[in-house]
Amino acid sequence: MTATHSILRFLKIKQQPPSPAFLDALVTAYTRHVPWESAFRIAKRAATPVTAECPRWPVEFWADALERGGGGTCFESNYAFFRLLRELGFDGYLTVNDMGESRGCHTAIVVCLGDQRWLVDAGYPLYLPVPLAAGQTTHRQTPFHTYTVTPQPDYRFEIQRDRHPKPYTFTLIDRPVPDDDYRAATTADYAPDGHFLTEVIVHKVIDDRVWRLNGRVDPPLLESFPALGDPQPATCEPLPTPDAPARLARLFGMEQGVLQRAFDWLAEVKQTVRVVGLCYHRE
Repeated sequence: MTATHSILRFLKIKQQPPSPAFLDALVTAYTRHVPWESAFRIAKRAATPVTAECPRWPVEFWADALERGGGGTCFESNYAFFRLLRELGFDGYLTVNDMGESRGCHTAIVVCLGDQRWLVDAGYPLYLPVPLAAGQTTHRQTPFHTYTVTPQPDYRFEIQRDRHPKPYTFTLIDRPVPDDDYRAATTADYAPDGHFLTEVIVHKVIDDRVWRLNGRVDPPLLESFPALGDPQPATCEPLPTPDAPARLARLFGMEQGVLQRAFDWLAEVKQTVRVVGLCYHRE
């Protein structure tokens, strides 16, 4: 993996012994320096015919982050962040979780510090670690949401957030996932039915405000949301696709060429689907 000290320098964090305060600082820094985004994985998919060669494992992931402003979605982000935590002396495990009826579609980390366990999610993200306690509902206030963790049967916890039109976030399945199984699930997420391969999303905290590109609509929407107590309103503006790569590169600090390749590949895929659909209809 890219040298740990280089990653900490990139995150602007000094190494400390494992503690809740250090974990808080790492998560806070990550959400401000590494975007939750799909452009880099779309560009990798576009350039890589063999699905097994698509995943961006930690060495590649962190190189993309440090050198090109890249990030990832949950499988790769949480895997890379977990590897960093282990390098820094934290103990814990990876999980694969559900979102409503979607099974095995979201990952997260459980960190163990003494008798306390913490839910960490660099791939959604959760803006701070949230305490986990068997049989108890727990809460954690962050600058953007207060999270509530409610225990459910069969080692499950329901994760909810306030200040959001959809409070339900995901259902944690609190069982360690073996490394081989996690890597297999990461690879499978590059298959045709993988997540976030059909739209560019970008999400990052900039100047204590959440900025998000919503690429599920046409034209994409560029949105921003204030922190708790910030009197400035949320904003939303359309971002025409031809303008998106340059604008997003400036705002999020991402390499424009990667963003351009992602948008171009999606346009080609949509055009192919449209032409195939027309041919099928004519038959």
